[in-house]
Amino acid sequence: MTQPAPTFPDGIFRPDPRPASAARMVLAAASTELRIQLRNGEQLLLAVVIPLGVLLGLTLTTVIDLDEPRIDTVTPGVLTLAVLSSAFTAQAIATGFDRRYGVLKRLAATGMSRSLLIAGKCGSVLAVACGQVLLIGVVAAILGWHPAGSWPFAIPLLLLGVIAMVGLALLIGGTLRAEAVLALANLIWLVLVGIGGVIVPLSSAPGWLRTVGGLTPVGALSDGLHAALNSDVVPSARVWLVLIVWTLAAWAATVRWFKWQ
Repeated sequence: MTQPAPTFPDGIFRPDPRPASAARMVLAAASTELRIQLRNGEQLLLAVVIPLGVLLGLTLTTVIDLDEPRIDTVTPGVLTLAVLSSAFTAQAIATGFDRRYGVLKRLAATGMSRSLLIAGKCGSVLAVACGQVLLIGVVAAILGWHPAGSWPFAIPLLLLGVIAMVGLALLIGGTLRAEAVLALANLIWLVLVGIGGVIVPLSSAPGWLRTVGGLTPVGALSDGLHAALNSDVVPSARVWLVLIVWTLAAWAATVRWFKWQ
C-alpha cells in the first residue's frame, strides 16, 4: 500500500533547546507585567485615578491654601504621587502576592534569573511611569500648567525616583509575607504622602518637617520637581544625593535578601 506523502518536508522542524536571549526574556517579562498591571483595577486606581483626582481636586478647589497659580504648585507633587503609587506601592503588593502564589518560583524554574526578572519589572514600571507623566502633563496643560525653563532636569529626577521606588518595593515584596506587604506598603504610602511634600510643598512646611521629609525619597523627588518645574533652578545637590543614597541602599538590600518564595 502506498504511503501518503508527508505533509511537511523532512527537516523543516529543528528543535532548538537553547534558552532565549536575555533581552528577549526581559522583554517578555516586562510585557507580561505590563499587561497584568493594565488589567488590574486596583493598580489602575493607584496609578491613574488617584493622581488625577488629586490634580483636579487641589487645582479646582480652595480647601487647601496653595500658592497661585495652583496648577503650577500642584503638578510636581502629583507627579511624585504617581511615581510613588505605581513604582512602590503597586509593585510591592504585586511582588508579594506573586511570591505567595508561587509565580516567581515557577519563573525561576524556566531559567529566568533574579536579575532578568527584576529587569523585566523595572521595564514595566518605567512604561507605566511614562504613561502617567504623559497623561498628567496633558491634563495639567489643559488646566493651564506652564512648566519653568529647567523642566529637562525633571526627566532624570523622575527616572532616579522610579528606580529608587522599585528597589524599595522589591525589597519589601521580596522579603515579607503577602499580607504584611499589603499592610506595610499602604502604610508607607500614607506616611510618605503626609511628610513628602506631595500635597503641600515642603517649602511651606515647618522646619522639622522640611528636614525629615526632605530626607525621604518622596520628599527629595518632590523638592527637585518643584525646583525644576516651578522655580526655574537646577535641583540642589541634596536632592540628588538623597535619591542616589536611597537607590543604592534599596537595591543593595534587594540583591542581598530578595527571595523567590
